Amino acid sequence: MRSTAKTALGSEPAVGTLTVSKKKEYRVTNRLQEGKRPLYAIAFNFVDARYFNVFATVGGNRATIYQCLEGGVIAVLQAYVDEDKDESFYTLSWACNVDGTPFLVAGGINGIIRVIDAGNEKIHKSFVGHGESINEIRTQALKPSLIVSASKDESVRLWNVHTGICILIFAGAGGHRNEVLSVDFHPSDIYRIASCGMDNTVKIWSMKEFWTYVEKSFTWTDLPSKFPTKYVQFPVFIASVHSNYVDCNRWLGDFILSKSVDNEIVLWEPITKEQSPGEGVVDVLQKYPVPECDIWFIKFSCDFHYNAAAIGNREGKIYIWELQSSPPVLIAKLSHVQCKSTIRQTAMSFDGSTILSCCEDGTIWRWDAAASS
Repeated sequence: MRSTAKTALGSEPAVGTLTVSKKKEYRVTNRLQEGKRPLYAIAFNFVDARYFNVFATVGGNRATIYQCLEGGVIAVLQAYVDEDKDESFYTLSWACNVDGTPFLVAGGINGIIRVIDAGNEKIHKSFVGHGESINEIRTQALKPSLIVSASKDESVRLWNVHTGICILIFAGAGGHRNEVLSVDFHPSDIYRIASCGMDNTVKIWSMKEFWTYVEKSFTWTDLPSKFPTKYVQFPVFIASVHSNYVDCNRWLGDFILSKSVDNEIVLWEPITKEQSPGEGVVDVLQKYPVPECDIWFIKFSCDFHYNAAAIGNREGKIYIWELQSSPPVLIAKLSHVQCKSTIRQTAMSFDGSTILSCCEDGTIWRWDAAASS
């Protein structure tokens, strides 16, 4: 289903003397076989501190919620099987209602977004709008009732999970020209998002001039279909950092981490030209090599404070990079003789002490940092 795009293989990252104090040791503490279908996404709940050790996975037409307990134990809390047997979820995100009820939001091949009320164990809403499959969903940390979705239909959509309204559609004249594979909210600038995709670009968008519509979505009492959804046709910045599909991007402050199929994650700064919106220059700051990571739809994750990033590869190995150091420091390289399947996504716990991975063969692996002596 997820095609491969081969490029020249990267070399093993150079590890310098800086790693002595930074290196961490992790060991496998659990392995679960969830099913036979590939697992495409896994994520801890960073939205609500009450559930810091709760995570979820999606694969096939199933979404499952787990809890990480002491001693490597993983407990199943809830499981949802979509009524459509042909559904295949590719992405999930944690969100919450305005009253604090925890939501798990999932989307995939059918283009329908399911908002699961995990507090009451039922479907809260289903969002229909995208014309093609959904590749990623992310939640606005400052307003966790807002989510954004990236789709094969070349658009990004902003939704209100409380009211079910599609507020904004980022597409059109200046939009993506192929599948949008990843999207992320800026951590502190509530108006900004970044998206990337199969047109090899990363685009930064601003919601500032449309913010009244975002506010209106919380008080709208008419049918969601009657809401005056607005199109945002022009990004404020377009970056060509990569020469191939870009399948994961995350903000690191005002910088951006992005990944293509070139066996590396790139950290760069967008420098805009005030006189010509949409244009600017890219200052590449650092590169984090990830060998055997030359197929698309492999996504990296970070701990809550963005101290480190963890990414798997097509050989079942995980690379953990220190993000706050220059030159880059490889904290750990994780491998297990029985983990040979492609790792589609990782999840780092709040403090980075636990790392989870979900694999093409339907397995979940848990790694825990060894106690320092």
